[in-house]
Amino acid sequence: MNANHQIATLAGGCFWCLEAVFDELNGVVSVESGYSGGRIDNPSYQAVCSGMTGHAEVVQVTFDASVVSYRDLLRIFFTVHDPTTLNRQGADVGTQYRSAIFYHDDEQKRVAEEVIREITAEKLWSQPIVTEVAEFATFYMAEDYHQEYFVNNPNQPYCMAVVAPKVVKFRKHFVERLKKQVA
Repeated sequence: MNANHQIATLAGGCFWCLEAVFDELNGVVSVESGYSGGRIDNPSYQAVCSGMTGHAEVVQVTFDASVVSYRDLLRIFFTVHDPTTLNRQGADVGTQYRSAIFYHDDEQKRVAEEVIREITAEKLWSQPIVTEVAEFATFYMAEDYHQEYFVNNPNQPYCMAVVAPKVVKFRKHFVERLKKQVA
């Protein structure tokens, strides 16, 4: 890993949505969908979906901090998902769909808490932010078919109804931050 590369682990409901957004962000080296924050080792998608493992669907984002900052990642994260709904994103309900930031060090924790305070003060959301800020423990990679899901399944109904609008919102608000211009 390059000296400028850092890792962010974020939960914002569906990991397909976050992966699709962060894949397009300039400075992002890789995005992996997976699970974090739970009580069992190597959970399966079915086990996580049961809500019994304590895991959240997350993305693990490797980024070049000389191109995009952790703060910038978090500002985008708070733009493309609803951080005010406890254990849900839209129709997806359960602890596995919670909003969470799993920090990797004290600096990430400090920045996460600071960004939440800033967004709260800016009143970007009408309801209080309920995003969990928790220490990172372990990341478990999701099954292969979850990786690059939106890219590989753009016409799947969930992708068309839920993922695509989030990608469009990201592109609209952060066009200058895209890896390349998207039509």
